[in-house]
Amino acid sequence: MAKVIYSATASLDGFIAGPGGDMSWLTEHLGGPNEAADRLLARLGAILVGRVTYGGDDPNAGTDAEGAFGGQYDGPVVVLTHRPPDPAPAGVEFATDLTTAVERAKALAGERDVNVLGADIAAQCLDAGLLDEVLLFFAPVFLGDGTPVFRRSGGPRVRLERLPGETEHWYRVVRRPAP
Repeated sequence: MAKVIYSATASLDGFIAGPGGDMSWLTEHLGGPNEAADRLLARLGAILVGRVTYGGDDPNAGTDAEGAFGGQYDGPVVVLTHRPPDPAPAGVEFATDLTTAVERAKALAGERDVNVLGADIAAQCLDAGLLDEVLLFFAPVFLGDGTPVFRRSGGPRVRLERLPGETEHWYRVVRRPAP
């Protein structure tokens, strides 16, 4: 069954985008071998993204590396939004509620996994009990402000367990037993 995995590259002070959604800071930190990213990419069957991230800044815009995973991902994308465009671009589907978006992404992924891009949708998945894993990469930079890895105020503490045999920042979300 498809797992739902949130992956992101963050600054050392915990931001995945700079002020105003700026991603240009990431350009100098991309490229080069990254075995964990390669393993994740090999497992992916679909991407689930929020509208802000979908329409946001791409540090590789206008280059051969434009798009998810430096342009290496070529598969279905599901966008969660309240304002889907008509018609949808090829290879992109739009959903207006979280449950439908996750179910559709999982169906498109088949036996492979779903990668969540975007802090807001990742927090929504976490709060709804739909997030299975978190994989974080860190770039050696302090941004000082921007979009945090998780933007969620309040709510219960969420425990994560490091996945055995994986990079030190790849975690399983520990689910609380039902009461």
